[in-house]
Amino acid sequence: MKKGAGDIFQKETKYVRGRLGGGPLIWQSRPKTYKNYPESLNFKLEQAQKTGGMPLWEAVSRRRSIRNFSEKPLEKEILSQLLWATQGITGEFMGCEFRAAPSAGALYPVETYVVVHNVRSLKPGIYHYNVREHHLEMLKAGDFREAVARAALDQDMAYSANCVFVWTAFFDRSKWKYAQRAYRYIYLDAGHIAQNLALSAVSLGLGTCQIGALYDEEVNSLLEVDGEKESVIYMTVVGHPR
Repeated sequence: MKKGAGDIFQKETKYVRGRLGGGPLIWQSRPKTYKNYPESLNFKLEQAQKTGGMPLWEAVSRRRSIRNFSEKPLEKEILSQLLWATQGITGEFMGCEFRAAPSAGALYPVETYVVVHNVRSLKPGIYHYNVREHHLEMLKAGDFREAVARAALDQDMAYSANCVFVWTAFFDRSKWKYAQRAYRYIYLDAGHIAQNLALSAVSLGLGTCQIGALYDEEVNSLLEVDGEKESVIYMTVVGHPR
């Protein structure tokens, strides 16, 4: 069988004892950790709850992929809780701010966007999650249900959900330290984030379904990211199960 790009990537990014790749870290060239949209309209999010809730083992046992959703609105404070559980700042040590999901080298290359369909107190539209300030930045107002569903390989659940989480990667944040190996870590980071969201949703009586099958450039166009320095890597729908 002819080897494809994935086969070559897997082989060329292996670590071998005594030869890890990469090089010396040039701190002056390290990319910024946080992305924000200073000109956008900001929506402050409620403070997240950090105690109580469903026991972890129960949430794990009840997690399932949900594809059918009701028309019941999602409360804004619930969306706030979900955003914090995926990438919210949970502590600080020696000047480094740590988040709810782990990241290789604490470099946090993944950005969170939310396509809002039916969330109380938020207009439908496309938002970016400002991690440091814990608020949402509106990028576009409007009904994007059809557009995001089409970009998600024409899957209806992205139309009927309350909202769609879209994760992009800012590749240079990880490549700065890990060179080509960074791509492995970025995809792992996205998985950690999505699992946090899935379990948090269950504990709040919600359903999710993760989406890896998507039309990359259609999603990138929707978010207005360039698809090279920053590109979509993963999505999740969130809503009240029908």
